[in-house]
Amino acid sequence: MTQPLLTFLSAAIWWVIYSSAAAVIPALIVWGALRLLEKTPVVFNRAYMASLIWALIAVLTGGLAIAAQHGQAPGQSIFVLPWMRASLVLDMLIGAFLIWRLVPRIDARRVKPTSACMAVALVMVVAMVLGTTIRR
Repeated sequence: MTQPLLTFLSAAIWWVIYSSAAAVIPALIVWGALRLLEKTPVVFNRAYMASLIWALIAVLTGGLAIAAQHGQAPGQSIFVLPWMRASLVLDMLIGAFLIWRLVPRIDARRVKPTSACMAVALVMVVAMVLGTTIRR
């Protein structure tokens, strides 16, 4: 009974550590994009917190997608599956919602939902470019 519990706790700790490291670059992209789009400074630590929560959810869904790909042909893209494309759209919606709700401007107003969507789109473009570059 102790070993499965320790394995679960270890996996949860590493999940948080890897997600916090992975959230730095998206937080910088979100912070820079919102700074340009809103034409006023935004709070970086809140952008990092939104990116961290988004990364935690993305790593969880990414792990589920990798587990679901287990029975597929080795060269086949995971985006062939319609539920994988739907989970990517859901991930983008969650990211936009988190950025919109959690990242304030310096004048204590919320960022616009359109700015949050554009920031998420920029993060996803960078992630897709890096993902396709690393895979080749």
